[in-house]
This record gives sequence, structure tokens and C-alpha cells, in this order.
Amino acid sequence: MSQPPQQPYQQPGWYGAPQQPPPSNKTALWVGLGVLGLVVVVAVVAITGFVAPGFFLPDSKSKGAVASPSSAPSSTSQQTTTQSPVQIPGERTPLPKRSAPLADPASCAYPPDSSGPVPKKATPPAPGPAPSNGTMAVTLKTTAGDIGLTLDRALAPCTVANFLSLARQGYYDGTSCHRLGTSGLQMLQCGDPQGDGTGGPGYTIPDEVFPELKYGRGILAMAKKQAPDTGGSQFFMVFGEAELPPEYTVFGSISDAGLQVLDKVARGGVDDAKGNGDGTGPPLVPVTFQSVAVG
Repeated sequence: MSQPPQQPYQQPGWYGAPQQPPPSNKTALWVGLGVLGLVVVVAVVAITGFVAPGFFLPDSKSKGAVASPSSAPSSTSQQTTTQSPVQIPGERTPLPKRSAPLADPASCAYPPDSSGPVPKKATPPAPGPAPSNGTMAVTLKTTAGDIGLTLDRALAPCTVANFLSLARQGYYDGTSCHRLGTSGLQMLQCGDPQGDGTGGPGYTIPDEVFPELKYGRGILAMAKKQAPDTGGSQFFMVFGEAELPPEYTVFGSISDAGLQVLDKVARGGVDDAKGNGDGTGPPLVPVTFQSVAVG
């Protein structure tokens, strides 16, 4: 059974693992037969264990060693990688275009966010007009490598103005990307100073969405809570598939070299032990922003 795609919500709002439907009568019958067979096998093995000493692991110390997660971390990691190789599409998704251009300049507002604590407060951009044409180059200098971005004001002028403001304030410096998805929703989510998906700059930005929005390899978009107009500082970079509704503001694209960095991080895998039960979690290859260069 295929699972619905995860959503790039800020916390709270991540989806948990979907519940499986109840088994059919036929399925229940096979499960019952399987349990009966298992009981028979266990009985045979138990008898064999008493007849042939050494078949079972010794009781105390060896059992403890086998149960310890630190006893064989290398083999566990290799097994996980072998079982779940990351499949990344090679083709870019074209940057979406508005069917009708926005007014130039656009009018923007950044109201205070009172929904929760603010671990790292930022000064919002000045409300009022923002240009809705032209692009701006940005380079995310990270511990995993440089990720080049091109911000597009024609797509989302208020979002671009906010991102540039945060970058120039050094807001992202020292923060780490907290959420990686490698299947279904293939993206890296960053921009939370709290590091767990709950943080923001202390204000919100408007959604700048339109029906033609598509998400896929190379797309840069804003994360948000489930309610409209709840974005702030968190964003996500798509390096693969992303079947999402057009509810997340797209405000630019990712360079080829930047995608190679994201591919490397994705192939490193997800830290499932610190995940949220939806297949996403912190990347095993850490991505911490050292600085953000504008221009």
C-alpha cells in the first residue's frame, strides 16, 4: 500500500505514520495459520536446542550484547543503506510561472506571530512596497558544501524580501537543517533556529501561491504551518519528487552544484531514531549554515 506524501509543515503539524486499514477476513485467516505454524516451528527449535547444545545464544552477557544498539553500529548502518537506497530523479522540474504578472511593486505585510515561543527573534522587513521583478543570487555556505540559490521576485516578492532580510541579518548563520525526506517527499527543510521544526523569526509572511505551482527537483519553497499565511523563516529545497498541493510559496531555484550537495546529503540517509514517524528526520550528514552570501 502506498503512503500519502509527507507535507513540509512546520511543527506542530507534521503528519505521523498513516494507520494501516484493518485486515480482511482472508487476511485474518492467513495470519492465524501463520501464527499456528510459528508455534510449531518454535517448539521444534526448542527441542533441537536442548538436544544440540550451543544452538541458542547464551543467556546473560551475549543476550545483552546483541540487544545493545552500540554493539554493531557499522553493520546496522550498512543494512539500512542496502535496504533503502535513495532513488533521485535526474531531471529538473521547470520553475513555475504566473499566468498573470503581479503588480509592481507588490504590497507586503509581516504581522507579529504570537503562536509560540521565539528562540531567535528577527527584525521583519519594512511593510509596504516590494519589487516584483528581477532575480537575486544567494549562496548558502554550509558544512556539507555551498548551495547556490536564485530568488525570483516575480514569483513571490514578499517572500524574497523576507529571505534577503533574514540573510543580511545573519539570522540563518549557525542554524542546521532539521528535516530530510528521501522517499515520497524528497527535500531538505532548513531555517529553524530551534532545530526541531517549531522555531521562527517572531512574525509571519503571506502565502504567495497560485494554482499552477508544481514541486520537484530544483525548486525552492517556503514551509509553513497548516493554517494559511503562517510561514516565517523555514524553507525547503527539493532535490527529487514532491507531490504536493499548491499551498507552499515557490520563490526560487537551486543551482546544479547545490543539487549535487543535496544529493550527497540525501544518500547519507535519515536519522530514523530522531525522526517523527513519517519517514523524515534529521540528516545523517549534518548541514549547518556557516553564512549566507547575497549577490
